[in-house]
Amino acid sequence: MNALEVRSLTLRFGAVAALSDVSFEVGPAELFAVIGPNGAGKTSLFNLLTRVYEPTAGSVAYFGDDMARWRPHHLAGRGIARTFQNLGLFPYMSVLDNVLVGRGHLMRQGVVRAGLRPPGTRAAEHRHAAAARDALDFVGLSKVAAMPVAVLPYGLRKRVELARALAMEPKLLLLDEPVAGMSRAERSEVVDLITAIRKDREMAIILVEHDMGVVMSLAERVLVLDFGKPIALGTPAVVQRDPQVIAAYLGEVA
Repeated sequence: MNALEVRSLTLRFGAVAALSDVSFEVGPAELFAVIGPNGAGKTSLFNLLTRVYEPTAGSVAYFGDDMARWRPHHLAGRGIARTFQNLGLFPYMSVLDNVLVGRGHLMRQGVVRAGLRPPGTRAAEHRHAAAARDALDFVGLSKVAAMPVAVLPYGLRKRVELARALAMEPKLLLLDEPVAGMSRAERSEVVDLITAIRKDREMAIILVEHDMGVVMSLAERVLVLDFGKPIALGTPAVVQRDPQVIAAYLGEVA
């Protein structure tokens, strides 16, 4: 069964079509990329997949379940995690606490019960802390676990957000421009991390990214959007040679 099935997805804001008739599937362990020039509709697509926007038309199914009635706060419990282009961290909390936030949907004690500390609470706390530390170790940030996020350089903050997403134990990971604003060395490190995630943790990944080198080195298939419309879908090698894709990126006439 596919992790995601998108059918004829359309989003309009009045007379403006942000997305028009977008369809694709993502396998349960596939890395699927979405690319396109600025304004192509990539962020709108992610906002539809995470239920921030309601589609004008079309449907999205997650492992066969229609997402139409879901709300954004349902996603973590269903196994969907997202990172953000502009980060979504708590700057004055520690790195470890930021990652622990990602495990909130897995914490069954509740605030009141946790405050009363009934039997099992301490064991649960240790279990969640261990999972958060494991995610930090995976992204190479164990040594800064106690530091506030605010003192970290941008590249490391992006890793914190990735660790938090992994700590959520997702079945579907949405990566929104994970290497944006990074140096060449930092980009290479993140590519290695995403490669390691694919090898060690079975999950579907949807990647939105402007860096074509990163996309082409990681993705199994690529969807290309232009002005909200799909213009190509296929392997990286096929998409790179598509005349419509070349035209969209270089401004040529197809």
